[in-house]
Amino acid sequence: MYTISDVAKLLGITAHTLRYYEKEGIIAPIRNANGERVYDDSNLAWLRFVMRLKQTQMPISQIREYAQLYLEGEHTAQARLNLLEDHRNSVQSQIRNLTATEKVLADKITAYKSFITKGTGIN
Repeated sequence: MYTISDVAKLLGITAHTLRYYEKEGIIAPIRNANGERVYDDSNLAWLRFVMRLKQTQMPISQIREYAQLYLEGEHTAQARLNLLEDHRNSVQSQIRNLTATEKVLADKITAYKSFITKGTGIN
C-alpha cells in the first residue's frame, strides 16, 4: 500500500494531480482508518496507463469516460474498445504529422549546415 506522496514520487507527478484525478472520477483510492488516501499496485498500474493516455494527448474527458465505462463492467467492453481504437487512430495521425515535421526539420538543418560550412544559400 502506498500513500499519496509515495505514489506521486513513484510516478513523477504531484499529489495535486492525484487529487484532481480523484475529483474527476479517474481514480478511486481507498481510505484508511484516518481517512487518508491509500493506493495499491492496481491503482499504480491504472495511473501509469492514464499517464500514457495523457502523454498521447487524450483529453481528460475521454479518460474519465473510459474509467467510468470500466467501472460499469464487462458489458461496456465494446464501448471501451471503440474509445481506445479512436484514440489509437489519433496517435497514428500524430505520428505521421511528427514524422513529416521531423523530415522538414532534418532538411532545414542540413541546409543550415551546408550554408555554414560552404556558404551556400538556404531557403
